[in-house]
Amino acid sequence: MKPPSRTPTTLAVGFLSLDALLLAYAGFAWRRPVLVAAGALCALGVVLVVAGWRRYRRTLVDVDEARRDMKEEVASIRDLLHGHHLNN
Repeated sequence: MKPPSRTPTTLAVGFLSLDALLLAYAGFAWRRPVLVAAGALCALGVVLVVAGWRRYRRTLVDVDEARRDMKEEVASIRDLLHGHHLNN
């Protein structure tokens, strides 16, 4: 199985990080707590994107393992049927 591309995740993390930094800086420089809060939300978005990406990767590994197990099970059933001359 081909591993998924990291490019969209990397871009999302980069843009959210830059937004968080710039919004927080502007909020502190201009004494605007709303901008600081928006920066904090962007920083939270970075954490959520990274956590979602890791969960997605784990799910793909689990699906790949299940697919491999099913392939082995089908092969063993096929061998059993061929052993009893029940190949239709």
